[in-house]
Amino acid sequence: MIHHLRHGVAICALSAGAAFAQQANISIGMVLEPPNLDPTAGAAAAIDEVVYANIFEGLTRFGPDGAVNPGLAATWDISEDGTVYTFALRPGVTFHDGTTLTADDVVFTLDRARAEGSTNAQPGLFANIVSAEAVDELTLRVTLDGPDGAFLFDMAWGDAVIVAPESAESNATNPIGTGPFRFANRIEGDRIELVRNDAYWGEAVALEAATFRFISDPNAAFAAMMAGDVDAFPNFPAPETLAQFAADPRFSVIVGSTEGETILAMNNAQAPLDDIRIRQAIAHAINRQDIIDGAMFGYGTPIGTHFAPHNPNYVDLTGLSAYDPDAARALLAEAAPTGLSLRLALPPPAYARRGGEIIAAQLREVGIQTEITNLEWAQWLEQVFRGRDFDLTIVSHTEPMDIGIYARPDYYFQYARPEFVALNETLATTSDPAARAALMVQMQEMIAGDYVNGFLFQLAKTGVANAKIEGLWENSPTQANDLTGVRWTQ
Repeated sequence: MIHHLRHGVAICALSAGAAFAQQANISIGMVLEPPNLDPTAGAAAAIDEVVYANIFEGLTRFGPDGAVNPGLAATWDISEDGTVYTFALRPGVTFHDGTTLTADDVVFTLDRARAEGSTNAQPGLFANIVSAEAVDELTLRVTLDGPDGAFLFDMAWGDAVIVAPESAESNATNPIGTGPFRFANRIEGDRIELVRNDAYWGEAVALEAATFRFISDPNAAFAAMMAGDVDAFPNFPAPETLAQFAADPRFSVIVGSTEGETILAMNNAQAPLDDIRIRQAIAHAINRQDIIDGAMFGYGTPIGTHFAPHNPNYVDLTGLSAYDPDAARALLAEAAPTGLSLRLALPPPAYARRGGEIIAAQLREVGIQTEITNLEWAQWLEQVFRGRDFDLTIVSHTEPMDIGIYARPDYYFQYARPEFVALNETLATTSDPAARAALMVQMQEMIAGDYVNGFLFQLAKTGVANAKIEGLWENSPTQANDLTGVRWTQ
């Protein structure tokens, strides 16, 4: 009798312990599936959303507040003339395959990114590097062609994470970094699985495993959250349902800002969009608030140039391209008296598909016909981004402070006005904060005045999570689902 009683008590105690054990696995929902897993060789934001800070790390890294913090470099010194950076790497860092991180790996990474024929999506981050050399195993010296106040910021991008020569070529399918999570498995079209890296050099993460699930359909995303199939959806694609989640104590709704300038991009090098009057007419035909309300259910901030409103150097230029259909019709009567028909290519995100239908209706009201083509993400990257075979498209540019892309002649909207290129080059060699601010104002004003693109809204970060989860980023200073501080509460 006593034996059986004690045995029962023991079972109850074990059951109670199991019941109160803290959950250590998490399932994260994402709208888009990354085409590969190498952030140094791909432009898709979904790559960084999985791997940034989780699998791969850079010399520096972005914090949740947008600050640039130490990463694999513990400290650094900058020469008086601002051209030489000497980085002290952290000791005891290993890649997931067991190889040790040394300064030679960083030299390899930087040389690979800026080499002729590099597939890095952001070559401008490395354009001013003259040389990178290993002083010793844990000391790196980088020499620039001039002072660059944004260099440490640039090194925090996902495109600048450090890779090893032994594994660089296979990172697209088997990513090997230095981060707190290791790649475990991928089932294409469904999920990517990570597990905790117990050999991590830094503070151990609370989560033992993380699964990223790809759910593009807003209705399916809603159903997955409600059923508990997904624990968190940091960039939730059905903003019309957020009020329902907010009223349910099982969930928390997380609304913040992103670096995502959402634009109606135009092919500036191709007729008829090489005519500023046509671009200006399109800009005046657009009612931003209708797009925000209709496609984003009120979530989003109107923008008049390619710059985040939360940046202290932002200038509100929305008035320059204010909704004015009469002005649009007058410009079109002059520039395209026989009428106008344009191709509108839409990638998968809801903001693009929903927003595209609204914009097509707005353009139709002023006499512009559009032929809409819905593209999958891989098609969009191939046809629009790389092939530049489009008239109009809608996309959110989520890279941090990326106005410099307008200086790239090969970039898909093909602007690169020489005066803008000169401003961008001056910015790259300017370190004084006041002087940098003045240059950024001029750059914003120039692309707004040239009506390079239709500047729509700053993408809001609208997330939903299980109420017991803490540590998810509220804002999105870079395209990432950083899980290093995420944990379940009791």
